[in-house]
Amino acid sequence: MRPVRGEAFDDLFRTFTQTAFHLELKDSYHVRHESGPFDLFLEGKPDDFVWHEPWLALVHEATQAGKRMTRVRVVTVPHSDYARWGMTVAPLNIEAGEDIRWLPRHLTTGIDFPADDYWLFDDSRIVFTVFEDDGRFAGGLETFDSETIEQCRKVHEQVWNLAIPHADYVSM
Repeated sequence: MRPVRGEAFDDLFRTFTQTAFHLELKDSYHVRHESGPFDLFLEGKPDDFVWHEPWLALVHEATQAGKRMTRVRVVTVPHSDYARWGMTVAPLNIEAGEDIRWLPRHLTTGIDFPADDYWLFDDSRIVFTVFEDDGRFAGGLETFDSETIEQCRKVHEQVWNLAIPHADYVSM
């Protein structure tokens, strides 16, 4: 596996040609640029979401070019504070062009998940998103290993078929 960090990680979202799928398996993350906005959410204070604009611009650029970006968030019910916050931020991603779905963890029996979250680009390239034990983002690990890609494709198909579109999920 090859490490992918910084600008090289961002370039993944500029260079894929058709599809980018993200699987999120953790109930909370401690990404540095999200800590202040997450604290605002916990305190019930408004957020201007300026911190999120670079990601939204990448999503918008890709989807306006006809590319498809999708995401499934596997969540424990009842939801963690972080998952509840994610539900309030998701509409911004959706407006930018990303299709976000939610999958309660108790519905995932029998799915052979990899150990880490991942991005599947164009059904042929996997970049695992690796996090430290405390939840901080450690970077990506890229692989073109055919068995790993096949496992992640299968997981993608399974979770996508079970996951609930954002608008339906939050209205349940």
